[in-house]
Amino acid sequence: MSPVVRACQSSGAEFIILHTGQHYSYEMDQVFFEELELPPSDYNLEVGSGMHGEQTGKILQGIEKVLVKERPDAVLVEGDTNTVLAGALAAAKLGIKVGHVEAGLRSFDRSMPEELNRVLTDHISDWLFIPTEGARQHLLKEGITRGVVRTGNTIVDAVRQNLVLARHKSNVLHRLGLEEDDYLLATAHRQENVDDPVKLKNMLLGLRKVSDQLNMTLILPAHPRTRGRIAEFDVDCQGILVTDPFGYLDFLELEANARLVLTDSGGVQEEACILRVPCVTMRQNTERPETIEVGSNLLAGTDPQRILKQAKRMMLAKRRWRNPFGDGRAAQRIVRKATASEK
Repeated sequence: MSPVVRACQSSGAEFIILHTGQHYSYEMDQVFFEELELPPSDYNLEVGSGMHGEQTGKILQGIEKVLVKERPDAVLVEGDTNTVLAGALAAAKLGIKVGHVEAGLRSFDRSMPEELNRVLTDHISDWLFIPTEGARQHLLKEGITRGVVRTGNTIVDAVRQNLVLARHKSNVLHRLGLEEDDYLLATAHRQENVDDPVKLKNMLLGLRKVSDQLNMTLILPAHPRTRGRIAEFDVDCQGILVTDPFGYLDFLELEANARLVLTDSGGVQEEACILRVPCVTMRQNTERPETIEVGSNLLAGTDPQRILKQAKRMMLAKRRWRNPFGDGRAAQRIVRKATASEK
């Protein structure tokens, strides 16, 4: 959402930032505001972690109070988190227009909490800001035709804008003793993966095999949830450089210079595609099928041998694929549409 904030600033649109505190550690929260030179949030609900129902309920209650006080003309939510669903629901119940940034994505796996969040949010939004024509087709199949606007994905704007900052501010390669194009980067945080001891152990074994057979350092910045499960399930991480989460600029710099990315994150699949870094997704499905279609990404699931096989295939990929997610001006289109509709 950083490009949307910047687009509001540059256009003179009046706005407030409501931060729910769903992500609450410094590395997953405040560092973004500081590094990306964003204004501080006007509100922080500080809901923290918890069961899905508990967390979503706290966010819904907190957002509703702020919206009653502020009475904005529109609420913009982005992605598929509990914050997104609660924000959209609170606004819709108060008769405030809702704009869903990154609408229309589907993994078609209803066991994923994120899939439920994105589907429900799409069905109560007034504007559906879609990144691709594939997203439009998903919405059409669900009977959603009104308010659909193709803008491209703000992740393109974010990568391009913030990579400039990363080049100036980050020295993460030097700190870790890494050379460009000579290391592997991995992430793992999805509930369906890290909360399952068999899947988590298989994923980590797969990463170890990739690192060993490609003879390259593999870095795993561990989400707090992942680090907790690694300890709880006593998972062997020998051969993997497990670190605390990095700030966004450090992580972006690591992504941009990696030889290969292995992940279960949707956003990382997109970022790798935009940065022309080959990617292997440790899931059976993806809500970013465009990355598969252009050749930047392969699905591997959590089987160690398949992770290794797909990693070897992507190491041979030519980095000439086209970026399917837009031209980097999505945020301008979103803010223009939302502010024009307010008048």
